[in-house]
Amino acid sequence: MRVRPTTSRLLGRRDIPRSAAGVGLVELMVVVTIISMIMLAAVPTYNRIQRKARASAVVNDFRVFAAVFQAHAHETGSWPAEAAVGDVPLGMTEAELKSESWQKITPMGGQFNWEFNQVHPGGTSPGGRWRAAIAITDSATSPVILDQALLLEIDRALDDGDLTTGSFRLGGDGGPLFILEP
Repeated sequence: MRVRPTTSRLLGRRDIPRSAAGVGLVELMVVVTIISMIMLAAVPTYNRIQRKARASAVVNDFRVFAAVFQAHAHETGSWPAEAAVGDVPLGMTEAELKSESWQKITPMGGQFNWEFNQVHPGGTSPGGRWRAAIAITDSATSPVILDQALLLEIDRALDDGDLTTGSFRLGGDGGPLFILEP
């Protein structure tokens, strides 16, 4: 009777040496399953962190631009005239409003838009008219991505957490609107 060594196995009619470093199919499937479960838990966390980062950037931009426009109104006695999407309002200087910051694509798409004496349906003022506001509006190069969770995150940081009331709300076009003077 022939004795087989413990380090080999019989495959067909030949002895094949057993590899100590080999990985079996079951082990590989277990590793893939564990990695899949980790990714399943990590993706929502990653998305939440990305949304918070975008919200923080938009909130910061709104606060900085609001301060610039309020300082301009205080110094000159009036708000700047209406401007097109992404355009720096007439009367604002480079020292006041950094044009590259104002004209860039926002973290939620679209560009900033200065709104002076505009009408937005559903407002608390008569006819939905606000004297001065900063909006994020679709531009030719970038549409606004209206993510409800992102908008609520921004509203909680700037205002009351309700997109239908307060100084941060949705404008007539459904885009974000930060009201400086009702």
